[in-house]
Amino acid sequence: MRILMVCLGNICRSPSAEGILRQKLKQADLANKVMVDSAGIAPWHQGEAPDKRALQVANKRGYDLTRLIARQIRPEDFAQFDLILAMDKANLKALKSMPQQTAQVALLLHYALADSDEVADPYYGDIKGFEVMFDQLETACDAIITQLRKIL
Repeated sequence: MRILMVCLGNICRSPSAEGILRQKLKQADLANKVMVDSAGIAPWHQGEAPDKRALQVANKRGYDLTRLIARQIRPEDFAQFDLILAMDKANLKALKSMPQQTAQVALLLHYALADSDEVADPYYGDIKGFEVMFDQLETACDAIITQLRKIL
């Protein structure tokens, strides 16, 4: 199974989701069955590390995002990934407007059966917004692990 997390710039939400899911897959002994990556819709931050505030919250919660580098989504991602999960409705709309092949495209929180539609974008806020984002992503990734256990 190959999962791609997608947000706008690939420096806040999607790399955090990637790091959280990778860690939770290891803890669930599923890391050898699921590959996770992340990308952004826009090219603005290509080659950059995750936002310093995301790194700070990730470190505090035991996730390692230090090796992640932002990239823009590529057409071949739609063939290389089984599941592409968008962080918000604007990302989902952008993904659905791209030429697709085989990947299933969905909102992360809908796929994870969460009550909310969108992962809050903390970019223009303070560290508290990153804490809220991590809370949402951890809950979503726990739900994904539960679903993966049923099919793998």
